[in-house]
Amino acid sequence: MSPVTVPNTIHDQTSRAERLVELIAPKLQLVEEELQRNFQSQIKTISDVGEHILAGGGKRLRPAILLLVSDMLRYEGYRDVTYGTVVELIHTATLVHDDIIDEAELRRGRTSVNYGWGNELTVLVGDYIFMHSMRLALAEGNLDILRLLSNVTIRMIEGEILGLETNGRADLSMEEYFEIAGRKTAALFGACCRIPGYLVDLPDNVAGSLFNYGLNLGICFQVIDDLLDFTSSTEVLGKPALSDLKEGKLTLPLILTMPRATAREREVISRVVTSKSFDGVDPGEVIEIVRRYGAIEETRQIARDYAQRARTALEPFPDSPAREALDVALDFVLDRDK
Repeated sequence: MSPVTVPNTIHDQTSRAERLVELIAPKLQLVEEELQRNFQSQIKTISDVGEHILAGGGKRLRPAILLLVSDMLRYEGYRDVTYGTVVELIHTATLVHDDIIDEAELRRGRTSVNYGWGNELTVLVGDYIFMHSMRLALAEGNLDILRLLSNVTIRMIEGEILGLETNGRADLSMEEYFEIAGRKTAALFGACCRIPGYLVDLPDNVAGSLFNYGLNLGICFQVIDDLLDFTSSTEVLGKPALSDLKEGKLTLPLILTMPRATAREREVISRVVTSKSFDGVDPGEVIEIVRRYGAIEETRQIARDYAQRARTALEPFPDSPAREALDVALDFVLDRDK
């Protein structure tokens, strides 16, 4: 097998972060190799799509978090590599299905799978990746972890359904927004952090803190993702700016803006959300409206608040390089530009 370049999962902005990611670099390399191996199939389309997905890279944040928690708990073994592969496959399957739903043309700056292979094949490939991930987990034989992954996957699908039901609505509430984010994004982060607790038989009350760390990290990740739709360029983000709004999604900066805006400004935003089009509306005007009412900085502060909740959840665990890395991971999520 040719050498695999492991993505710089936490961040390469500082030497401190680079040193910390070295804690899990060998196992993250193994996860990458497992991903390659598990996308190999006698069905050429599956292999081709897998090669396309893996060539697009990715932060591999979820398996990295799982491996760091495993290191913090001093787990010795390689089952965390398998579960790191499982959670990345689950995440990948959701991205494949999301792109069908959103009719996306780009993913990580490359042609999306649905745009390259069509919706019919893509939905089947997404199903294949989901079921393949569960087969890997089942082979490990830990029913507690399998039950957790099944429940989390159900919550993710429920979140997707709720997102579709509220799509195109300009009156989405904060409560509805966080309900969707908690299910669709944060639940899998929570599972990534809870899984290592099963590997070392951690008591439930302590393991609950791990799940809470992941859950709050996941909400922080989603909030920043919403923010990037307004602050990052197409070249950096790998998809057009304001793409969420054009897809009919009222994200957190807009939810904060709507009650403060004038009737005309609310009408401008509502027109884009309901029509899923910028016809007759300048995207720059929408960004200016959001900035005018301080929603960009308030959204960022909400993300910081969730990051602080995640840091608090780490308090029961003694200081260690891995715990420090989990703290740095929060900074990575807060500071990321894509």
